[in-house]
Amino acid sequence: MRRRPDSNDPDLPLADLFAAWPEAAQPFLDRRMLCPGCPIAPFHTVVDSCREYDLDEDSFRSEIAGGLRSERQKRA
Repeated sequence: MRRRPDSNDPDLPLADLFAAWPEAAQPFLDRRMLCPGCPIAPFHTVVDSCREYDLDEDSFRSEIAGGLRSERQKRA
């Protein structure tokens, strides 16, 4: 059985993040970020996206994590 990657890993490519947790795309879409579906997503990370879009990484990661927790609670 293959384990899910660590969603907080700073080196986790966005494509892997979205594949493991499709709901993680929502904060990106809410900000009209082009990351979900971008051909560079296999090479970019949350760190890269925050730098490109001038976002506070800690706040953005918290928002992503909150969405993941919320989705897990819905499934439980």
